[in-house]
Amino acid sequence: MTQRLPPSLTPLDTALAALLRGVDPVAPVEVPLAEAIGCIATGDQLLAAHPSRDIAAVDGWALSANDLVGASAYSPVPLTTAPAWVEAGDAMPAGCDCVLDADAVEMSGPLAQVLAEGTPGQGVRRAGSDIAAGGAVGDAGHPIGAADLLLARVAGVEKLAVRRPRLRIVNVPSGTVTAQMIAGIAHTAGLDVETRQARARDEASIADALDASSCDALLTIGGSGVGRQDAAIAALARRGEVMAHGLALQPGRTAAVGRLGQVPVIALPGSPDHALAAWLALVLPLVERLSARRPRRKASLPLARKIASSVGLTEIALLAEEHRAWMPLAVGEWPLQAIARADAWLLISASDEGFAAGTPIDADLMPA
Repeated sequence: MTQRLPPSLTPLDTALAALLRGVDPVAPVEVPLAEAIGCIATGDQLLAAHPSRDIAAVDGWALSANDLVGASAYSPVPLTTAPAWVEAGDAMPAGCDCVLDADAVEMSGPLAQVLAEGTPGQGVRRAGSDIAAGGAVGDAGHPIGAADLLLARVAGVEKLAVRRPRLRIVNVPSGTVTAQMIAGIAHTAGLDVETRQARARDEASIADALDASSCDALLTIGGSGVGRQDAAIAALARRGEVMAHGLALQPGRTAAVGRLGQVPVIALPGSPDHALAAWLALVLPLVERLSARRPRRKASLPLARKIASSVGLTEIALLAEEHRAWMPLAVGEWPLQAIARADAWLLISASDEGFAAGTPIDADLMPA
């Protein structure tokens, strides 16, 4: 039997509320540093101070600044013992608080004299100056970035506690390009991604691939429309629950939300533009709930020209930054070139008719 859309489309807010109902953040897991980038920090992992003691920041002579008051080439200060030579990264000898350049000390056999003054901390990296004791790796609720990994590696941390939801993607044959795009975006977002392939496009084959064990969310790619070979929604109804199919969302009208047991399911269209729109409007909020992520970063700029939108339909506009303004690239229908050029996106409420040129717009930045 051919899939059908309902007589009326479900508002995006209604579908999203149903999808998120009862969804809680996943428990933190420990992952190796190489797998942590993009995952959401818990803020619970505290670091020891680094360096753990004062170290030399440069190569030179380790001395005490108090012993060098008044030293100059015209009035050298003799030393009773030869100073210690340190390389950058060496621990500072006891009683020393500065490092002078090689030519600041004149050696004549066992005798040494200093030709320049020093100040406390000169040429020295103080204990805890790079990493203060008790600092966390990443801010809770924010993605782990390259700088966070740098701190962890310097501090000798091998694993990080993060929230990394497990996402299973079921690809319906003919949606491979779209599935690869979504999987790549999901990896960048810090998800633990597993991709499976349905044997064929028929209902039974897709239903057999809908396994929600060992995952926190499940996506299907393709087969969500009303074509003769589309059966993803029928398969979901066979294995679980379809809460909404046919959304008042453009692009993304044939997307659906449902459940397999307690696991939320989103059926994405096979077309790359419609799948990406459904990812932004539905999957991102779900991922943020599962990972306890704080609100996404937005950028505010005025519109370079007006945006017109249809009342009663939530539309997504693609924007590019041009001359410190948002230039609309596409609204509702997205050419692939517009996706490639887009810097940000804007969800236009079903109650809005659009925005006039010059209107300040808080837009979400596109996934990396």
